[in-house]
Amino acid sequence: MGLNSIMSSATTGLLAAQTGLRTVSDNIANVNTAGYVRKVVNQAPLVSAGMGVGVNITGISRAADAFLQRAALTAKSSAAQADVLANAFDRAQALFGDPSSSSSFFNQLDQVYSAFAAAASDPASSIQRGAAIDNVANFLNEASRISTSLKSLASEADARIGGAVDRANQLLAQIDSLNTDISRAQIEGGDSTGSENIQGQLINELSTLMDIGVSARTNGGSMIRASDGTVLAGNGGAATLSYVHADGASGEIAVTLSGAAGQTSLRARLTSGEIRGLLDLRDRELPAVGAQLSEFVTKAVDELNRAHNASSSVPAPATLNGRNTGLDLPTAVSGFTGKTTIGIVAANGLLQRRVAVDFDAGTMSVDGGAAVSFTPGSFLSTLNTSLGGFGSASFTDGALSLSATGGAGVAIADDATTPSAKAGKGFSHFFGLNDLVSSAGYPYYDTGLAATSAHGFTAGDTISLRVADADGVRVKDVTVAVPAGGTMQDLLNALNSGTTGVGLYGAFSLDADGAMIFSANAKGSSLSVLNDDTERGAGGPSMSELFGIGVAQRAARAERFEVRGDVAGNPMKLALATLDLSQAASGKPVLAVGDGRGAVRLGQSGETFAGFDAAGGLAASTMTVSRYASELAGSVARKADAATSRQSIAEAVASEADTRRSSAEGVNLDQELISMTTYQQAFNASARLVQASKDMYDTLLTMVR
Repeated sequence: MGLNSIMSSATTGLLAAQTGLRTVSDNIANVNTAGYVRKVVNQAPLVSAGMGVGVNITGISRAADAFLQRAALTAKSSAAQADVLANAFDRAQALFGDPSSSSSFFNQLDQVYSAFAAAASDPASSIQRGAAIDNVANFLNEASRISTSLKSLASEADARIGGAVDRANQLLAQIDSLNTDISRAQIEGGDSTGSENIQGQLINELSTLMDIGVSARTNGGSMIRASDGTVLAGNGGAATLSYVHADGASGEIAVTLSGAAGQTSLRARLTSGEIRGLLDLRDRELPAVGAQLSEFVTKAVDELNRAHNASSSVPAPATLNGRNTGLDLPTAVSGFTGKTTIGIVAANGLLQRRVAVDFDAGTMSVDGGAAVSFTPGSFLSTLNTSLGGFGSASFTDGALSLSATGGAGVAIADDATTPSAKAGKGFSHFFGLNDLVSSAGYPYYDTGLAATSAHGFTAGDTISLRVADADGVRVKDVTVAVPAGGTMQDLLNALNSGTTGVGLYGAFSLDADGAMIFSANAKGSSLSVLNDDTERGAGGPSMSELFGIGVAQRAARAERFEVRGDVAGNPMKLALATLDLSQAASGKPVLAVGDGRGAVRLGQSGETFAGFDAAGGLAASTMTVSRYASELAGSVARKADAATSRQSIAEAVASEADTRRSSAEGVNLDQELISMTTYQQAFNASARLVQASKDMYDTLLTMVR
């Protein structure tokens, strides 16, 4: 080997050792840098004419492990999703309070019943009455607070989705931009690890927002894919995500691919990550809790109103104003069975006029006299004739009102043997003539309508519906027009059309009480309302209001209840007595101040069986209000516990994956010390070889001289 070859080999050795020392120095300097992947020097023998002439640095690379990276990214994505749900359910559960505490939401209803039981023992006490009313008001206020807070959590999730999508777009753009720097450095033979480390940290952050796949590009850098393989960055540009949402309907994550026209849905491809967790929270989990709460509160209120409608204050109220049923009077009266009595009672409790209504026979009789026939269309006029100068009846905007004259009051009692009934409610209860709790909307969906009833909606008006699958992914948006005239069956046929309705995905039907039910073909599918321009009669309710179509419509009911204004202002108007018609024959008062039978009914209303609709994972059932309260408390607790458990497991897996990845890719000071010693010795050896070559040159030159 010539001296030139020796010098060349020694020089390349010096350069290689210097590069190695610089690499080790950089690794040690970044030992505590999060996400830093240690650098390694790639060496190869330098060959000329088949003979080794030194060493060549082929490049500096990161000690990245593709398998561990993939495992860590997947674990981070799952942990982020679990964290979102666990934190939200923890906050949601806190809204209800500790069930073991007397101040919890569920125990407040028990306090309502206890207050009415106490009032039954002293019905003339305004203090007992006031306490009962205050407890009802507190229960309703708490229900409204919780419902509003659940909506706030959903709104917060909605805002966070928008922010997360914006950040994902920034990360995709930055990752794609860094590919250019990495490729350029590798082509020029430079060190691209700095840009690669920055890109790796951006990829780590992106994985917490959404589940992604990462693959190396042939010319350097990384390619980012969605779970189904769709390229989001690294193939000629970055995709752009957008959040498309509407109140009360499932949200959509749309993606515009680089160089492509139009958008496609990405939501179905999001299987984990913060965005997926927030979407689940906004579209499924929180609305489910809200729907369960609303169903519970609505039925609790309905049973209180049932008891209150079966009772009367003393003296009887001069006017009974019913709630807006959303129906016209003939339709509302049609379908009633059984018997009821409308009494006009003087201030001293004596009965002045008695109108007995027999819906089975279609007749009315006054004070036990001859029966007079009526039809649903003539009900109001016949009733006014029967009341004579003692009172009057009117029907406006879907609400029935009964009034007495001359300082008297109105009281209603169903027949003990064959009580009036429609959609599971008595006459006074169905029309809400003596409700204790009122509502600003349409909280009860048992309309009493049958398939043969006229639907009453304005022809040509439209309702837009969205069908989503069990994961909340939009399946189809449809707009249905109300058919001209016709019956409820005609309306159902339009909604269930396979071409212009939802017939391919499920079916609407009416149950025995006139409630409209949507049954999806696929388990877990849901229906929401995008827009509803329908109207039943002039100024009447929309289809979604009357029938409670969509979770958002049903969940909002809990915020609309309040104690009836006149009762809240005067506790003596609380109906704690019962119209006792058996006393009329002997000329005794039919209403007495000391009668507490109505208070007993109110106190026991939590133990009467009620039909609960399916809501938020709780199946349709018949049980007491108190039992349903336990079911709701258990459901919320189970969801919170399950979310916390998933969070713990996901975080443990993510921690283990990070530890293993860090062990393989991170900086080990002991290993770097060994490498530094090795490079120092190599440098010294190459330097000595250079010195030896110099000495040989000097000797050779001396000999020549």
